[in-house]
Formats: sequence, structure tokens, C-alpha cells
Amino acid sequence: MGGRLVSTHMTDRSHTRRTVLTTGAAVAGVAAGGAALAACGNGGDTSSSGYGDSGGGDSPAPAADQPLAALSDVPVGQGKAVTTPDGQDAIVSRPDETTVAGFSAVCTHQGCKVTPEGAELKCPCHGSVFDAFTGEVKNGPASEPLPAVNVKIENEQIVTA
Repeated sequence: MGGRLVSTHMTDRSHTRRTVLTTGAAVAGVAAGGAALAACGNGGDTSSSGYGDSGGGDSPAPAADQPLAALSDVPVGQGKAVTTPDGQDAIVSRPDETTVAGFSAVCTHQGCKVTPEGAELKCPCHGSVFDAFTGEVKNGPASEPLPAVNVKIENEQIVTA
């Protein structure tokens, strides 16, 4: 049939490889968009990042109340690299004395590990820069913010929420 895919079901309309691939990509995009919208909730806890789970749905959020760092180890106005109890690279930061924020340390551009530098998180691979307190992109090539990891302050510790 000359490189064409032909449906044998309810239609005799032939499909090119491009049509099949384009349709598949569109379906995948809709599924990814739904997962991203589902992660946009805010629990309303003023001591946590309030951004939802820690990723694109392919790994569960860390168990609640697991320690990540001593509060005194993260100076106000800065961030610190940590590892979650399930082994994921993350960043915790302190915008002020009473608030903490957490994000995945995996750059949304091509998956390199970001490093905290003051109030910024920098990707050493391609130069993306993220805000250490919101996870938002400050400078590309990344176009998506860092996924949030819910954290809170408990007994002078930064813990998962």
C-alpha cells in the first residue's frame, strides 16, 4: 500500500503516517494539559509553597511530615538543595522568617539539576534561571516553572506537607 496506514474498521478513509502521529501527539497534549491543571490547587497553608504535587504525575508526592532540612540551615532570602525521602532532588527556600517554599530541582528545559544561588535557582546546562521562592522562570530557555513540592515548618524543621 505504498507506506500508508489504512484503517480496516468502520471507515475506508486512508491515513498517512503524519496523520496518525499528529493525532497521537494531540491526544498526548490534552492528557498532559489535564494533569497540569489538576496540580494547580492551593491548600491555603501560609507556611507552605501551596503549589500542589511534586511533578507531572509520574511520581507520587512525598509522604507528609518527612524532614527535609533544619530551618536554621536555610537562611532567609535563600534556597538549599535537598533530597526528598523518596530520593528526588528538590530545593527548599525561605522567602521570609515564617514562610518556606519547595520545588523540584529538575530544570523544566532538559532535566538538568538546578542549584540555588541566593534568591535564584540556576541551571548549569543551558542557563535557565528560576525564582527560588515561586519556581517561576526568570530567564530561559526553560518556559515552564519548576514543579512545586509542598513543604511547611514544623518544630524548627522544614518538612513535607
